[in-house]
Amino acid sequence: MHTSFQVADIFRAAGRAYRVAHEGHFSLAQLKMMSAIEHCRTAALGGHVEACEDCGDWRIAYNSYRNRHCPKCQGAAARTWLAEREADLLPVGYFHVVFTLPAEVAGIAFYNKALVYDLLFKTASETMLTIAADRKHLGARIDITAVLHTWGSAMTHHPHVHMIVPGGGIAIDGSRWISSRPKSLLPVRLLGKLFRRLFLTKLLQLHDAGRLAFFGSAAHLTDRRAFVRHLSPVRKKRWVVYAKAPFAGPEAVLAYLSRYTHRVAISNSRLISFDETGVTFRYKDYRRDGSDRQQIMTLATDEFIRRFLLHVLPRGFHRIRHYGLLAGSSRKTSLARARELLNTAQPPNHDAADQPTDTGPPCPCCGGRMIVIEVFKRWRQPRGPPDAAETNRETAP
Repeated sequence: MHTSFQVADIFRAAGRAYRVAHEGHFSLAQLKMMSAIEHCRTAALGGHVEACEDCGDWRIAYNSYRNRHCPKCQGAAARTWLAEREADLLPVGYFHVVFTLPAEVAGIAFYNKALVYDLLFKTASETMLTIAADRKHLGARIDITAVLHTWGSAMTHHPHVHMIVPGGGIAIDGSRWISSRPKSLLPVRLLGKLFRRLFLTKLLQLHDAGRLAFFGSAAHLTDRRAFVRHLSPVRKKRWVVYAKAPFAGPEAVLAYLSRYTHRVAISNSRLISFDETGVTFRYKDYRRDGSDRQQIMTLATDEFIRRFLLHVLPRGFHRIRHYGLLAGSSRKTSLARARELLNTAQPPNHDAADQPTDTGPPCPCCGGRMIVIEVFKRWRQPRGPPDAAETNRETAP
């Protein structure tokens, strides 16, 4: 559903007042993100004019800020990333696995995003690799693509990691491919128990090393005894690891990844209205089933901006990571061995010279090729098209 406004319009209308009202309470990354969204695809960044070679139709294309939190920037980034990842997919079923932090731990992550998000990645991947390597379960080395999401559907703070994992792996001795059961990769209860133990052990180590910070109502957690008491309930709670039935094939995996890898806290398509009462948008209430799951919420504009800013990642933080067979410099060798064991041909090697140079969208009128006819700098506007009547007068005999 197309809306007449975007997240950028909300920030342009209310961002300045919000910054003034909350001055001193922003990180540099949050301030840069707000500026990026407000100026993305506007004259502030410059752009170019394209014209169709066939029918002459023309359009203005403003430059993108390419900020990873901007809803308008992620479409092209996702397409580029997916094209690079397509060659990594194996001809097997893939599972979707989700590791989620309990609310008590999510509160700690709120004050220590870089450290706790990184710990979430490391312990979730270690859990998967450890159980998969156990001969009682799979006895194989697997590959993992992991993506961090920090939001729930209503933009609340809800850190969790989505994983795409093939249904099998290379035997520990490298001699054969071991397939998982058709509808079950690894026992989820066992994954939850190991994930809980690894995460809490390493989180306590971070606290003992004095690397965790707490403020406001959570300041008392700097005391070790208070911190241990805070974690006591989650030591007994079941940490749920969600595992979905396998995808139909590589094409379905790519379709899934295109929706998840470059998603931001809220997309423009979910917005319904923006007025003096606030911002109204659609969200999913996962406590409901069927058609009741789709709900509508209205937030005051300041609260909408506050929730959006919750999900700005620390500078330099990688929200998409690879583990196991896909990790590091051994990726190509591991994937080649996996295809050899699966008796599958290696994917063609496309050099950059083989790639088409014209990747822009075609002409909306006739489908022809659009070429750049003018480039304009920041804060400049393109020259208008020549006036037809004036042109005729100048060229008349």
